[in-house]
Amino acid sequence: MTKTADWIAVDWGTTHLRVWVFGPGDEEIAHLTAEKGMGALVRGEYEAALLGLIAPYLADGVATQVIACGMVGARQGWAEAGYQTVPCPPPGIEAATRVATSDPRLDLWILPGLSQDHPPDVMRGEETQIAGVLSENPGFDGTLCLPGTHAKWVQISAGEIVSFRTVMTGELYAAISAHTVLRHSVGEADDEAAFLDGVQDGLMSPEALSVLMFRLRAESLLEGLSPGAAAARLSGLLIGLELAGTRGYWLGAEVAIVGGATLTAKYAAALRAQGLVPRVADGGAMALTGLRAAHSSAVDDGGPK
Repeated sequence: MTKTADWIAVDWGTTHLRVWVFGPGDEEIAHLTAEKGMGALVRGEYEAALLGLIAPYLADGVATQVIACGMVGARQGWAEAGYQTVPCPPPGIEAATRVATSDPRLDLWILPGLSQDHPPDVMRGEETQIAGVLSENPGFDGTLCLPGTHAKWVQISAGEIVSFRTVMTGELYAAISAHTVLRHSVGEADDEAAFLDGVQDGLMSPEALSVLMFRLRAESLLEGLSPGAAAARLSGLLIGLELAGTRGYWLGAEVAIVGGATLTAKYAAALRAQGLVPRVADGGAMALTGLRAAHSSAVDDGGPK
């Protein structure tokens, strides 16, 4: 028999929907995923997509609290949850937006994103991962790197997000590798030495990036550069460019990298090559920790305000 949820945590991004269902005593009774991110939905489809996963865990006549973060709260999402402006602590349940639902079994709250005035910048979803990191490491003072399609570099001090920068490295890699002449030369990255060579070139000569990228095509034609090595060096060039643009965030700082295993390994290798010893944490686990912290504060305060 399926257990009934006491509350539900949701991390809803552009490509994926991730759900954790909790029962009595905060026992995790289910972890559910679907490829139904914001990019695959239009407004009006979100409730059905969520119910498609969690309906078996909902009790009739009871409004189950659902706490969500991520692109579900974007302007194009289920409902816009707005932004908190830095400097500030990671936003908690007190700043969440309550969303009207058709199904009375849902009591949905969406956590806000973060914004920065100077220079203008925004994030949505990563702030909950940051909340998770600070929940487990309340004394952390340094920089968080959250790699992804749009990587985030976040300065943390005294429990607050002081400033952050967004870098489109992942999106640039996807566009360049699939929609330029380099699509004929790159495959699956498989060469760590080539990756680190690319990191150094991108970091030391960011002004020559387009020259260095076309050189990959020339080397593949004239010198037999393998698709795996070409892809690794392209990835390294773009991450090196990112490091050049965010030097003030990581140089001489304590750095923790938060994300998926593949990307965190790449960024850790790039930073170790610069003499740093970064910590690494799983992004999904930190998002869940942040959502659990929001739920705990709601319980302690008697419910979201």
